Amino acid sequence: MTTQGKRAGSGPSGPISFLARAARANVKTGGDNRAASQIKPKETKSHMAQNASMEEFEALLNESLEMDTPDEGTVVKGRVLAIEAGQAIIDVGYKMEGRVDLKEFAMPGETPEISVGDEVEVYLRAAENARGEAVISREMARREAAWDRLEKAYADDQRVEGAIFGRVKGGFTVDLGGAVAFLPGSQVDVRPVRDAGPLMGLKQPFQILKMDRRRGNIVVSRRAILEESRAEQRAEVIAKLKEGDVVDGVVKNITEYGAFVDLGGVDGLLHVTDMAWRRVNHPSEILSIGETVKVQVIKINKETHRISLGMKQLQEDPWDLVAAKYPLGSVHAGRVTNITDYGAFVELEPGVEGLVHVSEMSWTKKNIHPGKIVSTSQEVEVMVLEIDQAKRRVSLGLKQTQRNPWEVFAETHPPGTEVEGEVKNITEFGLFVGLPGDIDGMVHLSDLSWDQRGEEAIQEYRKGDVVQAVVQEVDTDKERISLSIKALGGDKFAEAMGGVKRGSIITVTVSAIEDGGIEVEYDGLKSFIRRSDLSRERSEQRPERFSVGDKVDVRVTNVDPKTRRLGLSIKARESAEEKEAVQQYGSSASGASLGDILGAALKGDEK
Repeated sequence: MTTQGKRAGSGPSGPISFLARAARANVKTGGDNRAASQIKPKETKSHMAQNASMEEFEALLNESLEMDTPDEGTVVKGRVLAIEAGQAIIDVGYKMEGRVDLKEFAMPGETPEISVGDEVEVYLRAAENARGEAVISREMARREAAWDRLEKAYADDQRVEGAIFGRVKGGFTVDLGGAVAFLPGSQVDVRPVRDAGPLMGLKQPFQILKMDRRRGNIVVSRRAILEESRAEQRAEVIAKLKEGDVVDGVVKNITEYGAFVDLGGVDGLLHVTDMAWRRVNHPSEILSIGETVKVQVIKINKETHRISLGMKQLQEDPWDLVAAKYPLGSVHAGRVTNITDYGAFVELEPGVEGLVHVSEMSWTKKNIHPGKIVSTSQEVEVMVLEIDQAKRRVSLGLKQTQRNPWEVFAETHPPGTEVEGEVKNITEFGLFVGLPGDIDGMVHLSDLSWDQRGEEAIQEYRKGDVVQAVVQEVDTDKERISLSIKALGGDKFAEAMGGVKRGSIITVTVSAIEDGGIEVEYDGLKSFIRRSDLSRERSEQRPERFSVGDKVDVRVTNVDPKTRRLGLSIKARESAEEKEAVQQYGSSASGASLGDILGAALKGDEK
């Protein structure tokens, strides 16, 4: 059987089926009911008298052999003889009748309209079945006719009419007047369709994308029709629009970045940044689907047919008055609208926002996320630091609305003031102590103890210890406060150094002998004399020639009040004495030896 229908033609099936009916007709006339091929000549002669109707049977047989009958697998015309039990009995000619279900005479979802006497085309699948009836199909006839029509439409790139009647995996099935096509889900509409119910059973145009008659495959698109119609409509509407026009539109869809507004057949994009002068977190804060809005055409792309719209352009720009309303240094109340890693945005009025950079949020809290200082929607007071009218930016400060805590501390705690605080941190160079105003002061290693080295003294402190210290210096510009713990009992160095200055000769006591020199003590303060400073004579630069407890006269070579240390030298003392003796008792040019000069000096001292 071929898949392509043929019109009526000659074939072997017609005479054979008719032969069977002719044999049955012979039974009614009283003749032998055996097939003509089974009647033997001898029997024919013996029954001639009793079966005169055989001549009629032969005549009918000859007539059937001469009759032009259709091939199986062709489309033939028939007439409705009767309608019973949900079926139509159809006479297709050639002494053949068949039955067709009534549902084959209507589109899916429709009521069949057929009555007795109607002429219809049916597909002859077989000339005779077990009951002697022709096997026919109205649906297959419609399919063959539909394929012919659809192939022509596909070749001419024409639209075809159909109705969606079912849902399948990946899309829908469409009846194209007898042929079933596949409609992919992506080809239903220009945008994803959530509910296809309203489209079911509705006659509408489709575009054939692909068809293969041999395999029986047809793929159609509804989207192509809509896009073509929209393109024509868009071109017509866009031709009437120009940039700057103010038009009414209906909100069709809302996204994260804006809203699509129908301008009467063409959509324009209203970006979220063009909805209002103030910050809009989501378009749904201002718009709702189906709402009619007045917008201004900002830009039209003639090639892509894209239209950009704006709403805020129809309102007064608040930035025109920013410089006058918010002078530099003025303080204003605002609301925190957004927090980022680098700062917080504060709304001064609808449409005017400023940024408080993280560095301008707190005097004392450094390297902290802005969210730890302020929260969204919080009302705060800020100071205007800078205005950039061209870039529409305002720089704000939060900490400037409060006094600098270092300046406050300097006013209330001058140098010499004793303070108390908790050890916040311990580093390799000192302690950080918490002070009033949420600020820290530092105690350097050298300011921990008079008697111990800083590295040793710091081992006695733990984080969280409460200590007392004396304020030594406050640097408000660098935000630094220097403290001293060892100065609590008074400045022993200053007290001991009373009238001692560089060049003074003092008497010290040897407290320790080391390879590199000797340690000496003066009025409770310790110092160290290096080996090279023990004598003018190289042979006498030996630490072992001294003993613990010896009293030694030394010359002060340096006084460092910051490190609280003295520079001492026996060598410098001897050199100074020699110089003084030479100046007083002689000169190197007089011919006298150094021994003579010193001897004279000693004698003078004895007198």
